[in-house]
Amino acid sequence: MEKLSDQLSKLADRTKKVEDTAAAAKAKNRAQLETERTNLKASLDAVGTKTDEAKARAEGRISDLHDSVAKHFADRRAASAEHKAERDLKRAEHRADDAEQDAADAIALVLYVLDQAEYAVVDAALARADADDLAAELGTSG
Repeated sequence: MEKLSDQLSKLADRTKKVEDTAAAAKAKNRAQLETERTNLKASLDAVGTKTDEAKARAEGRISDLHDSVAKHFADRRAASAEHKAERDLKRAEHRADDAEQDAADAIALVLYVLDQAEYAVVDAALARADADDLAAELGTSG
């Protein structure tokens, strides 16, 4: 398993990339957005992600997911507090492994959601650009 610090660095890098994409959308850099959307689509497809399925699942499950994740981590924190007094090394190592895996899973989930968010930002910017282009075309030809 990759170190948590390495995973968090990757998360920070991905977050910066999403910020850059949003800045490009704000600047209405259409060519860059088209390229980025193509790259993101290929990246999402490469990891087996189907954005339509993910979007459909996400729309109906975001609240459930949030509640489930919050409950899971609340349970983990409660269990951790309960077990602090225990001295059994084997159990402590097992709990540490579980906690590290939970952190790694949370980071993986965030990375997936960032990919989806970045794709949505690019798609929205391109849809707005299409609408603006159509409005300009209709305004100049009418």
